[in-house]
Amino acid sequence: MSQKLNPTLYRTEIDGIRGFAVITVILNHLNKDILPSGFLGVDIFFVISGFVITLSLSKKTYESFKDFIFNFYLRRICRILPTLIIFVVITGLLITFFDQTPITSLRTGISSLIGLGNIYLFLDSTNYFSESANLNPFLHTWSLGVEEQFYFIFPFLFWITVSPK
Repeated sequence: MSQKLNPTLYRTEIDGIRGFAVITVILNHLNKDILPSGFLGVDIFFVISGFVITLSLSKKTYESFKDFIFNFYLRRICRILPTLIIFVVITGLLITFFDQTPITSLRTGISSLIGLGNIYLFLDSTNYFSESANLNPFLHTWSLGVEEQFYFIFPFLFWITVSPK
C-alpha cells in the first residue's frame, strides 16, 4: 500500500464548525425553544464530514481500486464499530433492567450495528419527535445509519470521478 498524507491536511477551522454544529444539536435537545432549528447541526456535520473525507482521500495515492476500497472501509470500521458495539451492548443490557418492553429499543440498537438504524425506525413508523421515541436510547443512531449508507456509495463515486487514473 502506498499512501502519502499531506501533514498540512488538518484544518482547525473545520473543528470549530463541527463544534458549532454539535452545540446546536445539544441545545436543541436540551430545550427546543432555545434553538428551534438546532437539529440542522446534523446536516452541517454531515457536509463537513463529507468534505473532510473527500479532502483526505484526494491527498492519498493507492496502487489499485482494491487497495483503495479495502483501506477506505477498514478505516471506517475501525473508527465506528468498536465504540458502537460497546454502546449497544452496555445500553442494551441496562435498558432490560429498567424497561418492561425493550424490544423496539433493542431492535434499533441491533439495526444500528449494521448501519440500518434509520431504516428500522422508518419501517417501524417511529416519529422521531414523539414522546415514546424520546425513551429509545438508540434513537440517535439514525444518523450513523445515514453516514454508513453514504460510506457504501461514496468511495465508488470518488474512485470513478476523482481518483487519478
